[in-house]
Amino acid sequence: MTALDAARSDLVRAARHLARRGLSPGSSGNLSVRLGDQLLITPTGSSLSRVTEEEIAFVALDADPGDATPAGPRPSKELPLHLAVYRRRPSATAVVHLHSPYATAIACLPPAPDGTAPLPPLTPYRLMRLGAVPVAGYAAPGTAELAAGVDALIAGNPVVLLAQHGSVVAAEGIDVAIDMAEELETAAQLTLLLRDSPARHLTPEQVAALPRPS
Repeated sequence: MTALDAARSDLVRAARHLARRGLSPGSSGNLSVRLGDQLLITPTGSSLSRVTEEEIAFVALDADPGDATPAGPRPSKELPLHLAVYRRRPSATAVVHLHSPYATAIACLPPAPDGTAPLPPLTPYRLMRLGAVPVAGYAAPGTAELAAGVDALIAGNPVVLLAQHGSVVAAEGIDVAIDMAEELETAAQLTLLLRDSPARHLTPEQVAALPRPS
């Protein structure tokens, strides 16, 4: 199996996993992996539950957003967002963009005064794996404005919420990106479950002692 074949297989496996977990309702969500100076990305208009290896689009990292392999599948309309992430985080080899229910619900709430998501320090794992989660201002899906919002934030943190929209996670490897996306969804779920309860938070000293993602 070539590296290209393996990357296609990994993307489809990741897509199926996220769909089974209920994190990509309908035809929402898109994934990509970087392979040298190229990226493989799920196609436009396809559900993560149904995408096949033959439908994966192959795009140059320096491509215009509409470019794809000649006569090949059309990449997701969120290609500009993925390209922005790889430009800002050269170490990233995978990007996961989801409309998962709980993370999207948090993205619909007003951000904190510092522009981060209202995710309190409930567990050490949220802080160690996600760090602070900034929120990009609303922009229409698939637009240059949406990509610009991610471009402005993703260099400083591997996880960004998109206001009224969903999440973006960048990582070194598709499995790591999936783990982080699932951690975000769990943190969002816990936040909403405990929102009207006197939940205990980690103290500032406990928070300061935890390692954070780079």
